[in-house]
Amino acid sequence: MVDEQRDEQRKEKGDTRVPPGLVRFELLHEDTGTKARRGRLHTPHGPIETPIFMPVGTVGSVKGVGPDDLFNLDAQIILGNTYHLMLRPGEPLISEMGGLHRFISWDRPMLTDSGGFQVFSLSEKRKITEEGAAFQSHLDGSRHSLSPERSIAIQETLGADVIMAFDECPPSTEDRPYLEKSLARTTRWLHRCVKAWSRERSSLFGIVQGGLHEDLRKRHAEEICAVDLPGYALGGYSVGEAPEAMHAGVAYSAPLLPRDRPRYLMGVGTPLDLVTCVEQGVDMFDCVLPTRCARNGLLFTSEGKLVIRNAAYARDPRPVDPACSCYTCRTFSRAYLRHLFAAGEILAMRLNTLHNLHYFLTLMADVRRAIAEDRFAAFARDFRARSHAQEAERTRGR
Repeated sequence: MVDEQRDEQRKEKGDTRVPPGLVRFELLHEDTGTKARRGRLHTPHGPIETPIFMPVGTVGSVKGVGPDDLFNLDAQIILGNTYHLMLRPGEPLISEMGGLHRFISWDRPMLTDSGGFQVFSLSEKRKITEEGAAFQSHLDGSRHSLSPERSIAIQETLGADVIMAFDECPPSTEDRPYLEKSLARTTRWLHRCVKAWSRERSSLFGIVQGGLHEDLRKRHAEEICAVDLPGYALGGYSVGEAPEAMHAGVAYSAPLLPRDRPRYLMGVGTPLDLVTCVEQGVDMFDCVLPTRCARNGLLFTSEGKLVIRNAAYARDPRPVDPACSCYTCRTFSRAYLRHLFAAGEILAMRLNTLHNLHYFLTLMADVRRAIAEDRFAAFARDFRARSHAQEAERTRGR
């Protein structure tokens, strides 16, 4: 009641700020040599140590692994998606089952994407208006609509700890006049999201767009961050531009977000992306890369990328990565993993996924440790040098 009265008083005064919600960000340490930050995000389902990588469980499942696997990997938070869950099985059923946490047997923090990106990237036929987006399902062609209010209602029904504002995510190659119209619409949609947000179960993050245009990023950051939210995200990166362009864009945009709130870079990325963008002050990441690559036989190791389907590993008794302590590397040889993949065995997907997620989550633990010890500049420099050398070696070996 006090929060509601405070909201009404702010509205009467023309103040668009909102209370900080149910999550609270604690900035623990800032690296002395870079913009990297060590933090802790307090949520209703427990704390999250940042910087953090979030495995993607788009339809309520991180492909190839179960909640017990994720717990053993120490995945602190996972991501679900409004678009996919509204189409199947539908939020009414999930609500009937007690919410998404209970439905998927996950008792740690969860974040849901608004569904906006999927509307724009997966729907063959869609129409964007001021009201929202009308689209056809990629599953069966049925017609649906998603508005800021509908997106917030679905996400609150799902019960995620962090929910995302409904935004438009145009390709970075769109012409500037369209981008400017899109940004203005996303800002208006944010205000509608704020009005629809109950603040009772979930905390709302705003999203800054702007493509690769620094002036548009700055303008949009000012508009979005004028609304006092529990956290903010950078959207519209890693959507086709060169990695160097993305890194430069994040280096400019991340410091535009408030210092005392978590900064979330959506849909990024490779291990090199994570280390490079942490260096610029990003706290949270998500990407399907480790799980998708695992299903296609590409494994990340301390010695570089390893394509397990290659015939060169048919009689290789070594683990995938001698420096790795994951279940896959402790237990199985490259030869066995290669055999499983060649035979199309489901177990290949699970073991590969366990390894890749372990690699990403361990990398982030190492990142947090390096920041806390004020040695992240050297850590990032060495990591980049190894990555470039390993990629050059892999290219020569093709």
